[in-house]
Amino acid sequence: MSGAVASGRGLGIVSIAFGAGCPYPEAARRAAALGFDHLDIGLDRPGGSDERPLALPVGDRIGSTPRAGCTVRPPRRCTWEEGVAFLRQVPGIRVEPGPGSLLDTAEAVRAMCLEVEGLRITLDTGWAVVCGYDPLDVADLAGHVQLRQARPGHPQLHPDEPGDVDFDAFVAGLDRTGYGGLLSVEYFDLPDLGLPLGDPVGHCVALAARVRPLLRP
Repeated sequence: MSGAVASGRGLGIVSIAFGAGCPYPEAARRAAALGFDHLDIGLDRPGGSDERPLALPVGDRIGSTPRAGCTVRPPRRCTWEEGVAFLRQVPGIRVEPGPGSLLDTAEAVRAMCLEVEGLRITLDTGWAVVCGYDPLDVADLAGHVQLRQARPGHPQLHPDEPGDVDFDAFVAGLDRTGYGGLLSVEYFDLPDLGLPLGDPVGHCVALAARVRPLLRP
C-alpha cells in the first residue's frame, strides 16, 4: 500500500486505557485478547519496574525520572536551561512533549532536540494538535509514536469524530521520514486531571481498526 509504514511489530496500546488501577499482567492479557501487539506502561506506579513476563512485549516505559531507553515527561515549572540539564542527565532517553510543559510548540521541541545530543521524542498526535501544531512537523524527531484523535480544546475524540489528526497523511508522513519505531494507541479516563472518558478501551479499539490497514506487514 502506498505510504504505509513498515511495522513488523504491529500496533500497541497504552496500559492507562485499562484504568490506572489495572495491574500490568491483566492489562497485557486484555490487550492481547483485543489483538494488540505490545503494551506501553508507566514507571511511576506500583509494578512499573516489574520485569515479570507479560502476555505481550512492553513497547515503551514512561515516567518522571530519566531512564535510558524510556520516555520521560518534560519538566513543567523550570527554566529552559534547567530543562536542558534535566534531559541531559541520561543519554538515550525520549521525552514526550505536551501542553503545560517546556515543550508545547513544534519550535521548542526542535530546539530542545538540537540542544540535547541524541534526544528523541515520544510523539503523541493528540497532544500535538492540542498544542496547535501538526504532528508531522516533528515526526522526524520521533523515537516512539502514540496515536489519538483530538483538536484544540478536545484532547480525546473518537476516531469517527471530526478532529485535526489526518491518520492517512500522518502514517504516510512517518513513512517518508523512515520511521522504524513502535506505534501505540492511547486514550484514558482520568477525571481527576480533567480528562474523563467513558470508554477509553473502545476508543483504542476503534482507532486501531482505522490505523491497521495503513501499516505494511
